Amino acid sequence: MANGCGLDTDRAALLARYDLDAGGFSALDQITEFASALCDAPIALVSIVEDERQRFLARTGLDAEETPRDVSFCAHAMMDSAIFVVSDATSDPRFRDNALVLGPPHIRFYAGAPLLDREGVPLGALCVIDERPRDDLTPLQRQGLALLARHVMVVLEGRRRDQDVIAQQIRDAEALAQSDRLFRTLADTMPQMVWSTLADGYHDYYNARWYEYTGVPEGSTDGDDWAGMFHADDREKAWECWRRSLATGEPYDVEYRLRHRSGEYRWTLGRALPIRDGEGRITRWIGTCTEIHEQKLMLEEREVIAHELSHRIKNIFSVISGLIGLSARAHPQIRDVADDLRDRIMALGRAHDFVRPHGDDASVEGQRGGLRGILEQIFAPYSDEKGSRIAFSGENPAIDDRSATPLALLFHELATNAAKYGALSVPGGRIHIAVERTGGDIRITWREEGGPVVTPASHEGFGSRLMQLSVERQLGGEMVREWRPEGLEISLRVPFRSMSRTAAGTA
Repeated sequence: MANGCGLDTDRAALLARYDLDAGGFSALDQITEFASALCDAPIALVSIVEDERQRFLARTGLDAEETPRDVSFCAHAMMDSAIFVVSDATSDPRFRDNALVLGPPHIRFYAGAPLLDREGVPLGALCVIDERPRDDLTPLQRQGLALLARHVMVVLEGRRRDQDVIAQQIRDAEALAQSDRLFRTLADTMPQMVWSTLADGYHDYYNARWYEYTGVPEGSTDGDDWAGMFHADDREKAWECWRRSLATGEPYDVEYRLRHRSGEYRWTLGRALPIRDGEGRITRWIGTCTEIHEQKLMLEEREVIAHELSHRIKNIFSVISGLIGLSARAHPQIRDVADDLRDRIMALGRAHDFVRPHGDDASVEGQRGGLRGILEQIFAPYSDEKGSRIAFSGENPAIDDRSATPLALLFHELATNAAKYGALSVPGGRIHIAVERTGGDIRITWREEGGPVVTPASHEGFGSRLMQLSVERQLGGEMVREWRPEGLEISLRVPFRSMSRTAAGTA
C-alpha cells in the first residue's frame, strides 16, 4: 500500500473530514447484513481504524461498538492491497494470543477488504468473522466483498468535508460557466432561432438569430412573453403543446405562425428537447424555431392541385359510366356486358374516392385509410333489412392509392360472383372475411356459407383473370380457391409492404 505508511500522525485530521460522530449509517448496516449473508459468516463489520481504537460504523452479529487498535485485525487488513484472510487465528502467530481470539467473539476465521479513500489512503476494512476455521472465501464471495467495500467508500466519500471538495465545486462552477459561454457562442452562429428555458419552462435565453428575425428588443420575450409573438389563432395550440411537454417531459413539436420583423406572420416549426441530470430530472429545455413558410405554402398549393385533379378524375369515372349506359341503351344486345363494365368502373370510382376524397363525405372520412373501410364501401349494395350480409374479423391494415384499385376490383368481382352464383344469391347466405398479419404478409380469407352448392367453372372467365391479375401482378401476392360443399373459400396472401407506403416503411 504505497500511501498506507507514515500517515498515523495525520489520521485524526483525515477521519475528521468524514464527520463520523454525526451518525446516520443505515446504508452501511445494510451492507454488513448483505456481507454476512454473502459470506455465510455470523459477524460482519465496517471498521474505521483510528490512532488508539477501531470503531465500528456498522455491525452485524456483534454488540461491541469499538475495540482497542492493538487487537485489531482490520489494522492489518487495511494495509493489504487485496482481501486479507486469516484461516485459523489460533494457529497464526500474529493473532493466537489476541484477546479477541482467546475471548469473545472467539475469532477463528477473518476476511477483510481494505477501505481506501480517493487518494488511496487506508481508513479501515469491511470484514467478515467466523468462530470456526475456514480455508478461504469462494471466488464469488471475494469478488462480492471487494465490491461492497467500494460501496462503503462511496457512502463515506459522500460525507467528506474538505477543501478538495470546495475546490472541485469551484472548478465545476467555472466549467459550467465556460460551457454556457460556449453554448451561447455556438447558438449565435446557427442559422436557426435557438432558445432555452429553465426546468419550469421559464424562457431565459434567445440567440442572436431570434432577435434578428423577430426585430424585438433583447430580453422582451423572456418568461411567458414569447407567446405574444404568435398569430392569435395559433397561441392556444402552442401553449397547450408546451404545457403538455412540461408536464410529461415529452419533446415539444408544433407548427405556428411567428411574427416576422416585417410584421408578417410566417409559418415556423418549433421544437424542444429536455436536458436531464444523472437521476433523470429535467434541468433545462433547449429549443429551436425553423421557418417553414415557403414549404407550408407549397404543400397547400399541392393540396389544392391534388383536390382539383381528384375531382376531375371522379368526373371522368362518371362520364365513362354514362357513356357505357348510353351504349347499352343503343345496343341492347351488349347490356349484360355493359352493366358488368359499368359496375367495375363504379368500383374503381369508389376506391379512388376512398383514398383521394374530393368532398366532405363524413361517412367515408371516419374509416379512410383502412382495408375495412373500402370493403364496406364496395359491399354496401349487398346489405338487407338486417344489415350487412358480410362480416369482418381480424386486423384492419392501412391501404393507399397503390393498393386501393386492385383491392376494389378484386372484392367487387368476388361480391358480384357471390350475388350471381354464391352465398349472396339466396336470402340466408352470408360471407365472412378474416384478416390477419403473419410475418411480412397480410392473409385474407373469404368464406361463403349458406349458399347453393357451387362447382368449379369449366373454363376461366374474364372476372377470374381480372382477380388473378389484381392479386398477383399488381399486389405481388397469390390467390387460392377451394370449392367446399358449404361454399367457396378463397385464401389471399398479399405482402404487407404492398398495402401502403407506410407499411412498406415499417415492414
